[in-house]
Amino acid sequence: LKFIISKVNYFYVCKMVDKDLLTYFEGYLTEKRKLVFQKVLANRTRHFTVVLEDIYQSHNASAVVRTCDIFGVQDIHAIENKYNNKVSRHVAKGSQKWLSINRYREDTDNTKLCLDKLKGEGYQIIATTPHDDSCHLQDFDVNQKSAFVFGVEAEGVSDYVKENADGFLKIPMVGFTESLNISVAAAIILQNLTAKLRNTEINWQLSNEEKENLYLNWVKQTIKNVDKIEAYYKNQR
Repeated sequence: LKFIISKVNYFYVCKMVDKDLLTYFEGYLTEKRKLVFQKVLANRTRHFTVVLEDIYQSHNASAVVRTCDIFGVQDIHAIENKYNNKVSRHVAKGSQKWLSINRYREDTDNTKLCLDKLKGEGYQIIATTPHDDSCHLQDFDVNQKSAFVFGVEAEGVSDYVKENADGFLKIPMVGFTESLNISVAAAIILQNLTAKLRNTEINWQLSNEEKENLYLNWVKQTIKNVDKIEAYYKNQR
């Protein structure tokens, strides 16, 4: 069972949260659930983000989505020049519900659109590839906001990404095999760098506004028939 990732604009526009509505919704949640949400939000970050360029293998895309959730990376950008990026529910284990996933497929130059957007938001573009000038994972400087671009296993990232990247990153390897599956590479990189990030004094956490908006969205996703419940609430006011 597969479904296509849909673009989520909600997360990028911090709106004023209706506190009374949120309190009403919270009545449908257990205290344990609310505490879990707050704990996860405290560890979410947009200091790092992940870009998937033409990843057509659903199991790989799904595993990366799950990895981002596990290590607290809130945003994923899916570039779809050639293929639709699909996620398997069985592999992602529901993690896609808690992430902000953006897709780029409305233009013939979606890679450029994505990179321009990220650079405009202050991210440096880091291509994950065994380039001659690649920085080794253990030497990577986590101070700057970074977008890590992953390409398909055989071809890697596109020439456009290589030509417009601000840097290159590779995982040191000492065996006969010269490449890693994308999902494995993403897990190694994100585990290493998010752990390193959290041991710094960098302001890597989400803003209070971002946390409030995400919390409301997560609460709504948890409640069955939430649209009917919200309509009932508004009719009673």
